[in-house]
Order: sequence, then structure tokens, then C-alpha cells
Amino acid sequence: MGQSKLDVFRELTDSEGDALAATEAFETAYGELVERVGVSAIDGTSDLFQELRDNGLKIALVTGFSRATQDTLIDALGWSDLIDVSLCPAEAGRGRPYPDLPLTALLRTGTSSVAAMVVVGDTASDMLSGLSAGAGLVVGVRTGTHDTETLEDAGADVVIDSVADLAELLGLREETTE
Repeated sequence: MGQSKLDVFRELTDSEGDALAATEAFETAYGELVERVGVSAIDGTSDLFQELRDNGLKIALVTGFSRATQDTLIDALGWSDLIDVSLCPAEAGRGRPYPDLPLTALLRTGTSSVAAMVVVGDTASDMLSGLSAGAGLVVGVRTGTHDTETLEDAGADVVIDSVADLAELLGLREETTE
């Protein structure tokens, strides 16, 4: 959904206490699953992060997961040295679709302007968040939750097959043909 897990559970339950308990149970179960089963990145993502860094670009990961779950995922994927900042909704104010996460990432990375910011995501909430933040480019990715039409309807400037295709889109490397 691209939203704070707590916000999702607030919509599904009748009380704040139930939402907090459901969020905690979800985060605990998710963390245990990652540790027991493992997690793998979308092909090419780690290489993309390295290429972005090599080109002087900053990388911020934002999710609706809690800090603990986010750290578990980043550690499991081996991305700690590949990203500049990671944020969860509690650290930025509000989760998606609000602009808080991308704007906080912009400030923490020292990015020069909102026009220089690229927001990439796989949900309509990601697109709305990027638009609300005034990102210079909002990119939808088909490897996740929503299809092209949903991402475009939510405001994606462009939709790509995989986040690994971002370097070509940004002109950092020539397109490959297969």
C-alpha cells in the first residue's frame, strides 16, 4: 500500500490500542520471517545503488515499515553502505501519500532543490507523495504492487519495468537491448 503500517491498521481496527498491537504483531512476524527465510533484492538493485553513488547521487530509502523492520531489511540485503539515509514515517512526521518522507530525505541528503529530487516507487501512494513533495521526476515501477495504469493515474511521470532500469532513465548509462 505504500503507507505507514500503523496508519493501515488504524483504518482496519476500532481503537488506537488495537492498531498499535496489530502493528507490533505484524512487525515482529515480518522480522522473524526475514531472519528465518531471508530476503532478496530485485535483480540489479545493489548495482544500481552503487552506480548512483559513483555518479555522485544520494540514495534515500523510505518505507511504511518501522525503524526496526527497515534496519532488519537493509542489513539482510547488505545495503547499509550503499544508501545515504533511510526513513520511516515516525522519523518524518507522516507516511505516504503525504510529502513528509521525500522532503525529509531531501533535507537529510542535502539535495539542492525539490526539482533535483527523483521519487521512485511501486504504489499509487508513492506517486502521490512524490507529487506532493514537488519532486522533479516521479517514477513508477512495475515490479511491485500496482500496474502501469494505476501508477500513471496517480501521477507517475514515467513507469519502468524495474528499479534496475533507473540508471538508463536518468541517462547514466545507455539502454541495453536484449
